[in-house]
Amino acid sequence: MLDIADELNRWAEEGREFAVATVVAVGGSAPRQPGAALAVDGAGTAIGSVSGGCVEGAVYALCQQVLEDGEAVRERFGYSDEDAFAVGLTCGGIIDVLVTRVRGGIVPTALAAAARGQAAALATLTDGPADLLGHALFVRPDGAYEGTLGGHPGLDRTAADEAAALLDAGRTDSVVIGEDGSRCGRPVTLLVETSVPAPRMIVFGAIDFASALVRVGKFLGYHVTVCDARPVFATRTRFPETDELVVQWPQRYLEATEVDSRTVLCVLTHDPKFDIPLLQLALKLPVAYVGAMGSRRTHEDRNQRLREAGVTDVELARLRSPIGLDLGARTPEETALSIAAEIVANRRGGSGAALSAARTPIHRPTEAHTRPRLSRLPSRGAGLSSGVGDTGEGLGEGLR
Repeated sequence: MLDIADELNRWAEEGREFAVATVVAVGGSAPRQPGAALAVDGAGTAIGSVSGGCVEGAVYALCQQVLEDGEAVRERFGYSDEDAFAVGLTCGGIIDVLVTRVRGGIVPTALAAAARGQAAALATLTDGPADLLGHALFVRPDGAYEGTLGGHPGLDRTAADEAAALLDAGRTDSVVIGEDGSRCGRPVTLLVETSVPAPRMIVFGAIDFASALVRVGKFLGYHVTVCDARPVFATRTRFPETDELVVQWPQRYLEATEVDSRTVLCVLTHDPKFDIPLLQLALKLPVAYVGAMGSRRTHEDRNQRLREAGVTDVELARLRSPIGLDLGARTPEETALSIAAEIVANRRGGSGAALSAARTPIHRPTEAHTRPRLSRLPSRGAGLSSGVGDTGEGLGEGLR
């Protein structure tokens, strides 16, 4: 629900009554993960999605039913071999959807916080006593909460603690606790949806490849910063779409700015006097991704310089260089796509291999979707070489 908070917050501010269908559990090759939502207002306007199209019609009808009678409903949708015309997921997966009516209460508070870009969590009871289904808590990062799940006071306190922990990790997930807040009572299930500020992408080097990468980064939902020490290149004319434009030596900026486990660092400076001190620092930080542009020869030379500067082999193993997946990229836009593909694969636990050649599930478990990975993709020998070819075309490296 919090993924469509901007629009839902507008509905709430306008006093509209609406129903929200939220995916609360998945099984098999489900197209959407827990937290995906479809909302329908009293006029029949719909936003969001729970299945990418497979069961939207049936869920829309459920929303209209809940809008009319106000009773929360949990419904399961799966594939039916017996009835070819049954409503189900053609991908063979299973999703459980909880539909609730929003008419005041605590949900608009969570929507307003998420729409303002504030860290917020919404813990909703999705499985338990029927009369408590859909009750929710709004939880802040410090664990303070508003609302009630409607049961034992200990349930609210424990739920708030669990939600604050997931909010700190930036994860949406289900938790099971006892209905009295203990670990051994009758179990109830909560879906904790979290909304955190957009993750950061910091691009070092104000070159044409960076301009394309900014556009792709924005498309993927990153808050993008471009940093370059050369004011003649780091201009708004060249980078109109970036969120921040910084004219400063890269390593000095990285020393002073805030990063976290979701931050991605893309080093496109392609110059040892910038690259080496910057990467020395970057590889020690708890960020999600560090990639550096360059040819194979540049990569080997840079690694040697980094080792001489005291960077360990463990730290070097985190460096994605040459940056990107092997897409045969040549243009700045294609190269940006190859970099973004590697970032997504790293973030979601993908291999980078063609789906037509793989036998792994297309939709990976929730854990892979929510935790950034720091381990490397398969070796370059396994077919994942740089999106910027060995010749360094477009970078001048192949001329050396």
